[in-house]
Amino acid sequence: MSVIVRDDGFHTDDWVGEALDLEPDTCLSTLEGKIAGQKLVRISFPSFADGRGFTIARRVRSIGYLGRLRAKGHVLADQYAMARRVGFDEVEISDDLAARQPEDQWLARADWRANDYRARLRG
Repeated sequence: MSVIVRDDGFHTDDWVGEALDLEPDTCLSTLEGKIAGQKLVRISFPSFADGRGFTIARRVRSIGYLGRLRAKGHVLADQYAMARRVGFDEVEISDDLAARQPEDQWLARADWRANDYRARLRG
């Protein structure tokens, strides 16, 4: 099973239907053709040290994708704010990772807009 992390905490997966899964080695120039008409796009994170999924997410949003965007795999609570800033709506983690990094650790990073360096520069 898995746990879905959103700004308000842990959830069970409520998605029903097809999803497009993108791997971290997805060619950015082919994204438009792949995401057209998709309701859910999941971008895989095989390791917390592999940040290519953040680049893919940013590109997916920059070409106009408005559907649900999910990071799936080994994303750490410390990376949640970055995930939200690049356009992810939610993160899907394993039950094991959720046990090692409980909900309170994710909620501590849920106010991802407040700690953005750009907000400090404007203020």
